[in-house]
Amino acid sequence: MSKIKCIIIEDEPLAAKVLCDYISDVPFLELQKVCKDAILATEFLQQHTTDLIFLDIHLPKLKGMAFLKTLANPPAVIVTTAYHQYAVEGFNLNVTDYLLKPIEFERFLTAVNKVNAAQQKVPDEARDFIFVNVQKRKVKVLFSEILYIESQREYIKIVTLKNEYLSKMSTHEIEALLPANAFKRIHRSFIVAVHKIDAYTAEMVELNGIQLPVGRGYKEVLDNL
Repeated sequence: MSKIKCIIIEDEPLAAKVLCDYISDVPFLELQKVCKDAILATEFLQQHTTDLIFLDIHLPKLKGMAFLKTLANPPAVIVTTAYHQYAVEGFNLNVTDYLLKPIEFERFLTAVNKVNAAQQKVPDEARDFIFVNVQKRKVKVLFSEILYIESQREYIKIVTLKNEYLSKMSTHEIEALLPANAFKRIHRSFIVAVHKIDAYTAEMVELNGIQLPVGRGYKEVLDNL
């Protein structure tokens, strides 16, 4: 099993050391870099790819949430902070989890297990469906019927040709379950089925008579279709 590569963005040395120690205790995690601010992290990510970011919010130079908004195709993100009031904004930006300091190892493990589960569930090319939790039921959704997926805080709305489904998961989690060649993120809140696109501009995508916005950081995705 391949390891999940991760970086830490944290300006407090003691908090960074706690995360380093926790990461070293989890067999499926591999620490690539510790960055004391988001600018250094940006420079690192320009040259390297990572699977997971542990992100503090109150950082020098560029705050954590502002940094997250600059990422066109962000990896999984686990927020680590002493401030609970940013939780809603974090989940609106599709973070996988939100850990409040001081972080207990058990809570840390729960968060990274979410990332691990999402990455291990990438479907093989033969599968043409997924099951999602909808009101305590597992509902089968065919890839061929999905129009788009919309983030709604801690939920996602899956819009198909026939129905709409609301499921408690992040867009990062659902994105890991979808075939990457058939579904593309065009906005931090929207993933669309490529073959259902009827028309598009630099600002919007149209499918089945519905217009969806294109995020500023995602225009290149459309150019590469």
